[in-house]
Amino acid sequence: MSKTVAMYDKSLAHIGARLDALGLDIKVLPFGKDGLLRVDGAAVPPGDVDVDFLWLTTHLNPDGMQKMAFDLALACKSIDVLQTYNAGLDNPVYKKISDKGVRICNSSAQAVAIAEYVMAHVLSLFHPINEQSDQQENKEWKLAPFREIWRSNWLIFGYGPIGQEVAKRVKSFDASTAVIRRSPSVSDVVDKAGTMADLGDFLPEADVIVLACPLNDETRGFAGEEFFAAVKPGATLVNIARGKLIDDQAMIAALDDGRLAAAVLDVFHTEPLPAEDPLWSHPKVRLTPHTSFAGSGGRTRWDELFFDNIVRFVNGEPLVAEVNPQDIV
Repeated sequence: MSKTVAMYDKSLAHIGARLDALGLDIKVLPFGKDGLLRVDGAAVPPGDVDVDFLWLTTHLNPDGMQKMAFDLALACKSIDVLQTYNAGLDNPVYKKISDKGVRICNSSAQAVAIAEYVMAHVLSLFHPINEQSDQQENKEWKLAPFREIWRSNWLIFGYGPIGQEVAKRVKSFDASTAVIRRSPSVSDVVDKAGTMADLGDFLPEADVIVLACPLNDETRGFAGEEFFAAVKPGATLVNIARGKLIDDQAMIAALDDGRLAAAVLDVFHTEPLPAEDPLWSHPKVRLTPHTSFAGSGGRTRWDELFFDNIVRFVNGEPLVAEVNPQDIV
């Protein structure tokens, strides 16, 4: 029996020819900005339709259609699998969808871009690029010493696809990698691993701290006063996970008194970040507007994940990046 696959009409226009070429036994149900599914050419309310596989893509965001797509997912008569473009599933809508018995696959497509973002910003902080630029402008021929990543100690919170890609790149610089994760296992790119209970032992050794963990009851606000009191003086903090992992006031205090040398922040408590927020102008903060995922290869990897999973789904095989419902909170 054919599987029904629902997707935004712009997503279908993007991958339709390649999907047809796979020759899968599927029936595509596109939906448009009106939130109605097209079934045999007729516009049908989602509450009247059983959907086997729903694909949510980044084509929705430029059109402001994310809420419409979530509403459609909640309204469908039934859904077997939802494949989303989000890596983190802390949006409460995902819990509502999961509670209806929907299997949810998140996205690993952002991991490469975000890992490169992390490395680019840390390198730019370790290297005196502005000083070198000034020397060029002033035609000054003199030494500009810089800090190497070699033999630095990195602490990565979370070891999903993003944490794994960061660790791989860090190891290529012959640095040391420690990871805080649920199961404290090591690998060829992880030198040391522990759980949240081991924070006190790990933080004092870390030159660079990368937050790449999900936001949940255990991690919400965990980077607070005790956290920053334990960090190694002069450490660099990078947050590419969720803003609510950090107590901003405690972080600013750590920056002001020198415990932190710098903070690279791509995520915030409130997004867009209000113009009056002190983070905008703090001299030790490197701030970007939640764009660490925006690498040139992201769209290709999102597509590849969909094609991989739709073939697996039709063939009854295990899906890539399927999330345990207990982890959706």
